[in-house]
Amino acid sequence: MTFETRLRDNAVQTEALLAELLSGESRADEITRPRNLLDAMRHGVLNGGKRLRPFLVIESAAILGGDSTAALRVGAALECLHCYSLVHDDLPAMDDDDLRRGQPTVHKKFDEATAILAGDSLLTLAFDIIAAPETELPDDRKAALVLALARAAGIGGMAGGQALDLAAEKHAPDEPGIVTLQSMKTGALIRFACEAGAIIAGSTPPERQRLRHFGEKIGLAFQLADDLLDLTSNAVAMGKATGKDAARGKGTLVALRGPEWAATRLRELVKEATDLLAPYGERADILIETAKFVADRQN
Repeated sequence: MTFETRLRDNAVQTEALLAELLSGESRADEITRPRNLLDAMRHGVLNGGKRLRPFLVIESAAILGGDSTAALRVGAALECLHCYSLVHDDLPAMDDDDLRRGQPTVHKKFDEATAILAGDSLLTLAFDIIAAPETELPDDRKAALVLALARAAGIGGMAGGQALDLAAEKHAPDEPGIVTLQSMKTGALIRFACEAGAIIAGSTPPERQRLRHFGEKIGLAFQLADDLLDLTSNAVAMGKATGKDAARGKGTLVALRGPEWAATRLRELVKEATDLLAPYGERADILIETAKFVADRQN
């Protein structure tokens, strides 16, 4: 199966599971879900996308022999958390965006209060999915996943990175500051996605660390490619506004070092990521193709 086919098939599976998890049917152990809030959650999640983070969970688990069904559920949990962050980032108090994946953002489709609640609900749903009996993993692995995801999403990870990003509008960081910001805001969830595969498989600490380092490299590549696209692409191709970082005076590595340096650094990051997977031989082929895809993507 080619990389593109595998990515597409995993996206379809993830989308189907997310649709099931966000269906209008209540479980026996909970009260009815407010319809408007559920609709807002569905709008924030079920709007296409490559589902790259769930794909990384699934493929990282696969090369270590982890359970594929559990990996799919953990990937869906991660996607709920990722989409919560997008719903909140798009709010007027944050990035103030009207489009996401070519569709109106949640606060535009509904209203700001509903968007906040939808994000809150998606965040907590992520941990619900991991801890639920339907995710058939030993309790110690579930606990490890919950801890790792909480740290990736919180003050020392994505949320802290967003705070640094907002502060960068007033005081542009230097190069190490930009790297730190991006490794938190964007990189933390991608690192978790790769490490999660090792946790699901019950792998050794060194293997967890190796997959985490791989995620760190491609997380940096993802943001660097995003900054290049923000400079060179357009809203139609990206499905969201472009050029906003420059308009707000935010520092990026592309702005600091230039597009040619960025292109060279992307190739270096892919090589560094690929080298980390050498012990896995052909089993790592799909993850290696993923690293190349992250660096070369056009939207």
